Amino acid sequence: MKPPLHYAVVGAGIAGLSCARALADAGVQVTVFDKSRGPAGRMSTRRGEGWACDHGAQYFTARDPLFQAELARWQAAGVAARWQPRLAVFDADGRRAGGGEEARHVGVPRMTAPARLLADGLSLRVQTTVGALHAYEHGWELATAERGVLAEAFDGVLLATPAPQAVPLLQPVLPALAAVAAGAGMQGCWALMLRFEAPLALDFDAAFVNHGPLRWIARDTSKPGREGMETWTLHASAAWSEAHLEDGPDHIAAALIAAFCELGGAAPLAWAAHRWRYAITGSAVEGGCVWHGGAGLGLCGDWLNGGRVEGAWLSGHALAQKVLASVRDELRPGLVQA
Repeated sequence: MKPPLHYAVVGAGIAGLSCARALADAGVQVTVFDKSRGPAGRMSTRRGEGWACDHGAQYFTARDPLFQAELARWQAAGVAARWQPRLAVFDADGRRAGGGEEARHVGVPRMTAPARLLADGLSLRVQTTVGALHAYEHGWELATAERGVLAEAFDGVLLATPAPQAVPLLQPVLPALAAVAAGAGMQGCWALMLRFEAPLALDFDAAFVNHGPLRWIARDTSKPGREGMETWTLHASAAWSEAHLEDGPDHIAAALIAAFCELGGAAPLAWAAHRWRYAITGSAVEGGCVWHGGAGLGLCGDWLNGGRVEGAWLSGHALAQKVLASVRDELRPGLVQA
């Protein structure tokens, strides 16, 4: 009897987990790999003694019916809730009200919570950096920085990494797919996490900033389920981040804190900086993912679907459906949903 199908998903952000979850629920064996210490990707939270701060994705919206249904599942599980901040917009000529009526949601009690729900029950190997793919008659083998070539062989490999990280994996084995990833533009983003002994006396909880080095500021402790010290997240603009990508954290912190103070903020008790090298994208392809059935290789991620958490989840889900459609005859009857 032929062994069950086994796919590798590289990347445990929302796109990779969405893809893996859909495949696993359809009866496909899946192993998820990620170089970090845990799942979530850019839906991340930094934690310390007495404080926590979301320093990646700040919130997410749900417009597509498929993702609206997924959000309802997250809410029912208690891992997501609506966030209703007092929102402002700072332009070069002053401040104005902002936000509209769009519903914004966050993970609860931290932004990582939905990813952990998706990962529940999956075979997940963290702190495993996939550095090369090798094709053999018996399937794909993965070479990792930490453990060398893994013992398993996979029927396919689905990459849910930032586009620049997918290129060197694909170039030696499928240049056409590497070219898709190489054509995506991704920009960096500096994030600064600020801690305060007491809440700041500001009459807003979050703001879009349309001048200077900042593009977004948020009182993290205004989000539902948060406890501990007053924390704020500052995100620099893509252009400013790219221009200062190799600067040291002290320089970054000095510039962003100064800009925050100009908006009414204050110098923090302590701060921590994080550089997201690949954070911002506007790229998209038809269908939101790429699948090469002949090679058993696929791509998913927010960079293929216009950015955002919703785009990432939809991209992973779409790739899983393409894989399932191509292997339907090899799965046991009744396992694949229509």
